[in-house]
Amino acid sequence: MLGKVRLAAYLLLVFSASAWAYSETWKDKSFISKAFVQVALRNEYNAGKYPLVKWTQPVKMWVQHDVPDKALHDELVDLHIQHLALVTHHPIYRVSNRDEANVTWIFTKEAKWDNEVATHIGKSSLGVLNNAICIANYTTDIDTHEIIKAVIIIPVDKAHERGKLLACIVEEITQALGLPNDSQQAYPSIFNDETPEELLSPLDVILLSMLYDKRLKTGMKEKEVKNVIQSILKEYEQQGVLNNAVTLSKSAPLYQLIGY
Repeated sequence: MLGKVRLAAYLLLVFSASAWAYSETWKDKSFISKAFVQVALRNEYNAGKYPLVKWTQPVKMWVQHDVPDKALHDELVDLHIQHLALVTHHPIYRVSNRDEANVTWIFTKEAKWDNEVATHIGKSSLGVLNNAICIANYTTDIDTHEIIKAVIIIPVDKAHERGKLLACIVEEITQALGLPNDSQQAYPSIFNDETPEELLSPLDVILLSMLYDKRLKTGMKEKEVKNVIQSILKEYEQQGVLNNAVTLSKSAPLYQLIGY
């Protein structure tokens, strides 16, 4: 395991300490509902409305390292997916054999990025790379709308150059769970570029918890989703889930490591 002192020092270099000095949007049921629709039922690269998608099978990740700092990258990945599993109550874990995995995660360098994307995602995705620092893509079952596999590709040198390595690790796998869109209507959130923090916000943990609530089914359209999340949010409010969102957010091992 990477030394905690070294990892904490890295995180302190890249992480903002503003600690969500914003209005508490994660307590506003109407705001959460609108944010969920924008993040879950829209797509970053294609206009239109989409059905709800998520994993129903365990998420099993295999990580390929084509660049140095394997220990650092492994530690960041492991700590973040621990938090995702806690928030979603869905099995998310690493596997040592690529054949067992349904998520392929590649740490590469910018010189090889185009080739990796063309090989693992498809040449049609090359057009979005000029405006991207890293990329994730998932495939869904055409009938059930369940996510069945995903690929995450991070050109580490490019991400480091932009100060976005941690952001790439956190955002890409989180989006690959079924929240594919960036939106100005989600704030504070990793799905909004205006948010300075790079780890899951209180709003993010609510969105993820809702997505993996068993009452939300894959394939649901917007009208159905809105009706269901209205019930979920009413329950969350009554049970104190919304008030507890900050605690759940800061339970992330990465937060705890740097003392937030």
